[in-house]
Amino acid sequence: MTTYKHILLATDFSEHCEHVANKAKELAHQFQAKLSLVHIMDNLIITDAAYGSTIPFDLDLTAELMASARARLAKLAETLGIPDQNQWLEVGSPKLEIIRIAEENGVDLIVVGSHGRHGLALLLGSTANGVLHHAQCDVLAVRIKDK
Repeated sequence: MTTYKHILLATDFSEHCEHVANKAKELAHQFQAKLSLVHIMDNLIITDAAYGSTIPFDLDLTAELMASARARLAKLAETLGIPDQNQWLEVGSPKLEIIRIAEENGVDLIVVGSHGRHGLALLLGSTANGVLHHAQCDVLAVRIKDK
């Protein structure tokens, strides 16, 4: 059986994030591994037909969203006992940023939540699916039950 040394919990702050977080915490305890936490905010862009291109959201709005996400990240990290240096809040493609952070920090297991959707929802892709197929380390997709 593989022994994990560094586990990265990727959270989206959804209503099911506590379930996924508890699974990551259990694994970190079981393997006596370092537990880290990441949240990725999607690039915030809008399209304005008058200009024919994409225009970034107003910076004040982005700053407010980042501050809110930072507070939620800190609260979850406190609950899990994760120190500041093991927390990341980034803006970009969730799949790419989670993989980048994992590679840059020697993570050997990424824990993400997955709805296990099929059909069109699967074709459109998901963060969990993208991470699962592109990460260089193990990925645990914790099943989330849809209500």
